Amino acid sequence: MAYKSNAFKAGLKHGRTQIGLWLSTGEPYLADVAGQAGFDWLVIDGEHGPNDLKSILAQLQVLESSESEAIVRLPIGEKWMIKQMLDLGARTLLIPMVNSAEEAEELVRSVRYPPKGDRGIGAMIARASQFGKIADYPQTAEAEICLLVQVETARALADIERIARVDGVDGIFIGPADLAADMGAAVDSDVVLAAIAEAIRKVRAAGMPAGILTFNEKLNKDFIEQGATFVAVGADVMELSKALRTLSGRYGSGLSADNRTEPVGY
Repeated sequence: MAYKSNAFKAGLKHGRTQIGLWLSTGEPYLADVAGQAGFDWLVIDGEHGPNDLKSILAQLQVLESSESEAIVRLPIGEKWMIKQMLDLGARTLLIPMVNSAEEAEELVRSVRYPPKGDRGIGAMIARASQFGKIADYPQTAEAEICLLVQVETARALADIERIARVDGVDGIFIGPADLAADMGAAVDSDVVLAAIAEAIRKVRAAGMPAGILTFNEKLNKDFIEQGATFVAVGADVMELSKALRTLSGRYGSGLSADNRTEPVGY
């Protein structure tokens, strides 16, 4: 049985603009709703969302029939976490706080089987191989596994060109909120926006896809014009909260969408 092709990874290679959404509730039912909304990719957030191994599994299961690629963001790039997520059937991983090319190289080893890596040989009894139905999974998995690393500190920006040249990294995602905090400035300040623009330029110059997330439509369009090709434009909790507050506000109750502050990035 053939391993299902990763259309998101193929889109990265071909420079296709792909629009994504953050899944932050930890709820499979809402993941299912998002999976029918037409996004190219959906991030199951294990860093800031209330997720554990079983809630991530449930969301992967409901998104199996979706055209959207399910991306799992781990809380940290630990080998044991990566091993569990890959065996669970996740094939696109987003790893936060990658600060150097050496850290990126170690992550690549974590997603590859020996002799090129050190991923444990156990997927034949796991969901990743459809419990053994994909007999050649260890030999073919690497072609469809997609590794995205997050650059979100000044230290990482200083090494971004080396990170972008690490073989086995499929895309670099710029985290604007953490980057801004590390720089001691607002996300939408000129200094942060200039740093993001320069980061996108360097990543693209190295032949690597660049990605980002903000909740600001104008900024998202600007980043796409600058060369970002995988761009998340919102989060489920933000969109649900905004819609519900707007609804209650129309009837004179609660907070309307016009009198609350939204973050620019994440």
